Amino acid sequence: MRVPVIAGDAFPAPAVPGQGAVPATGITVAAVRTALPPHRYAQDDLVEPIGDLCLRPGADRAVLRRLHASAGVRTRHLALPIERYASLGDFGQSNDAWMAVGLELGEQALTGALRGAGLEPADVDLLVCASITGIAAPSLDARLAGRVGLRPDVKRLPVFGLGCVAGAAGISRLHDYLCGHPDDTAVLLTVELCSLTLQQRDHTRANLVAGALFGDGAAALVARGSSCGIGSNAGPSVVATCSHLYPGTEQLLGWDIGANGFRVVIDAGIPGIVRDHLGRHVRAFLAGHGLTTDDIETWVCHPGGPNVLSAVSDTLGLPADALDSAWRSLARVGNMSSVSVLHILQNTWQFHRPEPDTWGLLMAMGPGFCTELVLLRW
Repeated sequence: MRVPVIAGDAFPAPAVPGQGAVPATGITVAAVRTALPPHRYAQDDLVEPIGDLCLRPGADRAVLRRLHASAGVRTRHLALPIERYASLGDFGQSNDAWMAVGLELGEQALTGALRGAGLEPADVDLLVCASITGIAAPSLDARLAGRVGLRPDVKRLPVFGLGCVAGAAGISRLHDYLCGHPDDTAVLLTVELCSLTLQQRDHTRANLVAGALFGDGAAALVARGSSCGIGSNAGPSVVATCSHLYPGTEQLLGWDIGANGFRVVIDAGIPGIVRDHLGRHVRAFLAGHGLTTDDIETWVCHPGGPNVLSAVSDTLGLPADALDSAWRSLARVGNMSSVSVLHILQNTWQFHRPEPDTWGLLMAMGPGFCTELVLLRW
């Protein structure tokens, strides 16, 4: 199957660099591309099929309908036609579908991003591949290497467990690598087929929320070191990054893994953690580089859901339209876990390109519970 490329404090503050000049960057984003499966559905058309999968026959569907109506999602792309999900009898079958569709989407995103950067697969020195919705050994990156023409000596780093934060954390790790290898080209590939983790006959609120919120897709980002030539259409530079774990919050978000595969954990306390603590961490990070939230012209924020986006806006005191890019992505494709923040970055670059020499902040949250901040200069 071929798919199209589409466009008082319980927690200590993170350590930040000393005040002063912004450090030199080690990475420039050369291209970002998103690939979405061809099975696109209006949110209203998914309510009853998902109810058939998750609820017992005859169960009241009022809560399910409210969750779909309040998720902030209008359309989503699914890995398979919706009628196929009932035939996925166990985790093995779901994981096989993740492998087949993930390879197709991953290839489309990876080759599309390289074309956008004017590069060939043989130019890639490092490939970081993140997914939390399936498992494989050899990993997706190894299976894609020969398929797309990567060099036999390409460095590979498959990543599992970061979840929604992996898009931002992956950029941070490319930055770390390219600071030490300024002549190299590095690629981040994220593949998330969230619909394949939906648990049949599981009417828990977390499973129903996931069934209303998440979509499927893949994205690839190409970055180049400071010694590489960058064209006039290059994207932002990464100036600095910051990772932060919140102690005692491991139970808030992630998977319970059992015989039926990945059973989602989404705690209702997540927006409160964001509202109470994210603002202080963002301000401390920016202050370490002589900046405030008023200096940030472009916000690229993972769309964890309406309550999370509202909490981000509240804790940072943002203007009403600051997170419009996240709200638009959520409405058009749902929450695609680690893919979403790259999808938003691509759309920002293509359709709402920031003015040169302005600041941006890319951020995401994920299991741990954790946050990742990436300071951008356009």
